[in-house]
Amino acid sequence: MKPIETIMRRAPVIPVLVIEEVAHAAPVAAALVAGGLTVLEVTLRTPVALAVIREMARVPGAVVGAGTVLNERDVGASREAGAQFIVSPGLTPQVAQAAARMQIPLLPGIANAGDLMRGLELGLNHFKFFPAESLGGIGMLKALAAPFGHCLFCPTGGIRAETAASWLALPAVLCVGGSWLVPAGMPDAAAIETRARAAAALTRP
Repeated sequence: MKPIETIMRRAPVIPVLVIEEVAHAAPVAAALVAGGLTVLEVTLRTPVALAVIREMARVPGAVVGAGTVLNERDVGASREAGAQFIVSPGLTPQVAQAAARMQIPLLPGIANAGDLMRGLELGLNHFKFFPAESLGGIGMLKALAAPFGHCLFCPTGGIRAETAASWLALPAVLCVGGSWLVPAGMPDAAAIETRARAAAALTRP
């Protein structure tokens, strides 16, 4: 099993996190891990994202990755900050080759068959389907996955607590990315843990 697949199979939902304050990092990570979600994606969308990754990586049980990785520089900075995997919104040879060279698991975003074919040419077969709902939802991924039976997916983008189970019912889906677990603003650790427990209880085929 490839390292990225091992990570994807740890929990049915990967929280997609936009953290604005470094002080929130450890409490958010601890609440998610306590709720059973151990794989955390910290998006590089804020000035403090790398510092947040460093803090979350210290939380026992947390497997922390960097999201919104756009280039080779982001790959290197994320790895140096302690990220154990990286997630990109799209697929480029530069990011894929940098991840391979630095030996960090990559989950690249794809939106169509051309993206998948390019990924396969680069030796990849695990992908983020993004933005999932805007691209056509479950029907689109089912149609897209049909000719690529050896590819596995983590749909992300627009997925909600109420729809996650329907995505996870697809045989090609190992996990989903979800931003509903940690809303913007001051984190409520108890509420985050409750949402995490509900997400961790979701099942796959």
